[in-house]
Amino acid sequence: MAKLIYYHNLLSQPSRALYMFFKKAEVPFEGKVVDLLKGEQFTAEFEAINPFKKVPVVNANGFVLIESIAILRYICRTYNVADHWYPKDSVKQAQVDEYLEWQHTNTRADCALYYLHKVLWPVMNGKPVNEQRVAQLEKKMITTLDLIENVWLKNKTFLSGNEISISDIIAICEIDQTRIAGYNPYANRPNLSNWKMRTATYLSPYYEEANEILEMHVAKYNKKYGKLNSHI
Repeated sequence: MAKLIYYHNLLSQPSRALYMFFKKAEVPFEGKVVDLLKGEQFTAEFEAINPFKKVPVVNANGFVLIESIAILRYICRTYNVADHWYPKDSVKQAQVDEYLEWQHTNTRADCALYYLHKVLWPVMNGKPVNEQRVAQLEKKMITTLDLIENVWLKNKTFLSGNEISISDIIAICEIDQTRIAGYNPYANRPNLSNWKMRTATYLSPYYEEANEILEMHVAKYNKKYGKLNSHI
């Protein structure tokens, strides 16, 4: 099996997703942390690995992949991981793919943009938060979270069926990120809250391990702006 080198930073949602998956699925890897706050992603050395200057990235004996969903599918097809992560059955696999394709312009886009506009970009640029823009993004994000609550998790244990899959790992990391911006995505959404508990419990202890940096930033937000409601 090809030696897998994994470039990541656990502040990145897809980086956390891959980290949890590799650990839980027992995929051996050599981890290399890219310090995003120091700008290591912009160095010539890292640009030679990923011209888009982003994490995560994997290198399997010279075969480089730079998109998290492609990485997950490749690992599931290439390594000996449990079938439920990305089933070989065409119908079950299509159900996983259905969410993964939908989430690009919904969960991923809406949760990430909310966090970026409310927290990360104002901090990095030294500019005040554009409250009007954040309100617009929050409205769109709420619509997406409600769709997950009422459609994707309607009468299902997990997003793509009754067994956990790579859909759930991708989703929980994107949704959790909103907590750094002071939003509680699980409040008043019982299906989402119960799903979060099931997913986090299944991924434990790697869920907690990967989320240490997220919880640190949530604590910073709480200290500055007031305590966030329980994330359950």
